[in-house]
Amino acid sequence: MVHINESQESVWDSVRGDVQREVLPIEPLVVEHAITPAGVRINAGTDAEAVAMWLAEYRDSLQTWKSYRRETERLLLWLESKRLTLTAMDREILRQFETFLADPQPSEHWVGPSKPRHHPQWRPFRGGLSPASRRQSLIILQGLFSWLVEAGWVSHNPFRLMRDKSRRLNNQSQRIERYLERGLWEWFWQWLNRPLAPHQSSRAEYEQVRRQFIFGFAYLLAPRISEMADARMGDFKMAEGRWWWSVIGKGSKIARVPLPEDMQESLARWRKFLGLDAVPDHQDESPVIRALDGRRGIGHNQLYRLIRDTFLQAGDALEAEGGAPAYIAALRKATPHWLRHTSITHQAQAGISLRHLAESARHARLDTTSRYLHAEDEEWHREQQRHRLTPRDSL
Repeated sequence: MVHINESQESVWDSVRGDVQREVLPIEPLVVEHAITPAGVRINAGTDAEAVAMWLAEYRDSLQTWKSYRRETERLLLWLESKRLTLTAMDREILRQFETFLADPQPSEHWVGPSKPRHHPQWRPFRGGLSPASRRQSLIILQGLFSWLVEAGWVSHNPFRLMRDKSRRLNNQSQRIERYLERGLWEWFWQWLNRPLAPHQSSRAEYEQVRRQFIFGFAYLLAPRISEMADARMGDFKMAEGRWWWSVIGKGSKIARVPLPEDMQESLARWRKFLGLDAVPDHQDESPVIRALDGRRGIGHNQLYRLIRDTFLQAGDALEAEGGAPAYIAALRKATPHWLRHTSITHQAQAGISLRHLAESARHARLDTTSRYLHAEDEEWHREQQRHRLTPRDSL
């Protein structure tokens, strides 16, 4: 097994001051550059330091930072277990790493249940990665190596040698499937708004109202989870008689999203429940989503767990009602990002134009947004019904 030493931990910590780097030693083995590569254009002395500098480019997007850290960490740990460094990566070693991602062995060293990063039983994997997850991992690492080549840390990018690179690393070709179908969403929203049982505590009422607002916010505006947690009351502003949500999104880009009437009403209800005026002041810097004291904000991880736990509870409730197994499974797999996918998909199904949908979703490319369009699938499926074993009029 492998180990990242204390100096490397401090490097990863320094990249993101508010995210603690707690990698447990899996076995004491550290491989570092014996000599810094010639022509290096970054101030790094080890692979971990070089990767940390790349990660620093994403410090403004916490969820992206965490995702990229996870994939690069897996690569660094695997290389160390082989007594290799990033400069040793070639096409054959990349092929071995691809195989490893599908089935991390020995599993007792690499695979374990979800644990905090400081826990003795923390492991880099929950299990072997699916083809889609492996593709996403390789896409991230391809970006890392492109940056390392420019930085002079490595001499080449082994991903460029992949014969079927365009097929395996094309992240735009896959249609979005991780979302709640409309029928499931309608059941879920109805379940979320069921009255509480009699004699519930004020805390239970607060948690229910807060949960209703969170899921309404997520469904109506398609925010990323970090954008929800960081939202401030003053971000909701009126301009020329119309309400907008101002948001700093991915890549620190400032955007604005129109508020549907349902969102305006949801925000007003939430504010009144908090004892505030229905309409926010544009200078109000207080958090939109709040802790149980009704004043403090909540962190990204806490919001993630709240949404995830709600999906799990909904899955149990639907199972108790004898719901469709596919719907139950979807709720139990759903993550907070499914809400963004669900929102964008349902907006597309409602007929919102691709251009406006891309602006609301804050996609840089239209082909990213087009992955949410399922109308062609419906038309294709409908036309395919013309193909029969015998002509319809002969039956």
